[in-house]
Amino acid sequence: MATWNLEQTKHHVFICNGSSCTKAGAEELTSAVRAEITARDLDPFIHTTRTLCAGRCQDRCVIVSYPDAHWYHEMDASLAGAFIDSLSDGMQLTDSISHRHNGQTFEREQGTPAGIDKNPDIVKRVSKL
Repeated sequence: MATWNLEQTKHHVFICNGSSCTKAGAEELTSAVRAEITARDLDPFIHTTRTLCAGRCQDRCVIVSYPDAHWYHEMDASLAGAFIDSLSDGMQLTDSISHRHNGQTFEREQGTPAGIDKNPDIVKRVSKL
């Protein structure tokens, strides 16, 4: 197993490889994103993690990037180059962002399905804080 030095890392990218995303091409997306990173010599700056289900199956394939805290939906291998462009030059892949963090919570972009609440009782209690 490798232990990466993350001191130069500027972006951490999570690529969902849960069952719905895998059926929609997540393996190809993961390979394409990683190939773009390598081809551009960005390995020290962009770290990727293949995850299990991200919980947004309707949005498949899903990528989540930090520190910008953007959730991307309907991603496929053909968008890998544009996605890496968005990280390296700061130009956002706006049409593919489903959620953005506002400093406190994630805000859903217009047209993105809300989804179901994880536990409505907890949401009610915590929102009062």
